[in-house]
Amino acid sequence: MAKTIFITGASRGFGRIWTEAFLRRGDNVVAAVRTPESLADLKQEFSSTLLVVKHDVRDRIGSFEAVENAVGHFGRIDVLINNAGFGHVGAVEELSESDVRAQFETNVLGSLWMVQAILPVIREQKSGQIIQLSSALGLNTVPLMGLYSATKFAVEGLTETLASEVSGFGIKVTIVEPGGFSTDFFGNNSLALSSIVSDYDAIRKDFYEHAEDQDSGNPMATATAILSLVDSDNPPLRLLLGKNTFSWVKHIYSERLKTWESWEDVSVAAHG
Repeated sequence: MAKTIFITGASRGFGRIWTEAFLRRGDNVVAAVRTPESLADLKQEFSSTLLVVKHDVRDRIGSFEAVENAVGHFGRIDVLINNAGFGHVGAVEELSESDVRAQFETNVLGSLWMVQAILPVIREQKSGQIIQLSSALGLNTVPLMGLYSATKFAVEGLTETLASEVSGFGIKVTIVEPGGFSTDFFGNNSLALSSIVSDYDAIRKDFYEHAEDQDSGNPMATATAILSLVDSDNPPLRLLLGKNTFSWVKHIYSERLKTWESWEDVSVAAHG
């Protein structure tokens, strides 16, 4: 049975890939983008099952209007995929106020406004699914990506809390955490840069060398995972994407557990 999927940030990267995957298997898709012409080819091919909505997720009122438009067009929404967002490279010392506000307004508030807009619809339906795109950097950090990680850590906290609040309404919630994939994440439109403090140049050099050398996954392969997630009767709260993602996160949490255990006496003694 066809579902109606609402995807933000659908013009490129994962959003574009997943939009096309859902359309090709016969689902309805509401693609929220800032530049509707970017999906002109898909709109021509899937004229009856694709609704392209011009929307900037930073606009809270616009989020409610976009959802209302989608429900008016297709009659319901089964799945929200909160995918819109961008990255930022800069050491913590280098971050300007405008850098921080821009990241949080899109990555955190943009996701929150969409969740708030969709919840009345899927609560009334007594069924629905919210898929929140986070990142492996929402579970751990690397130098120069602290601001991006801060937004993803925030999204993780909000979404995990959301899952516990809405489970009784028949609503499923999953946080998707990709690692390195060969998307346009490091392209001009997907990444912001702080003004540079030269003392961090060596760290910056290592960062870009690592970004270029890493064994990035094929983003097209993620479509199968997302389709499986939407089709699951019991989806997980968190889903890691990528072979390297799994091994990296597993190592990080193992090391954290060792540290917590080594300090257990101090932690317990602090209870009083």
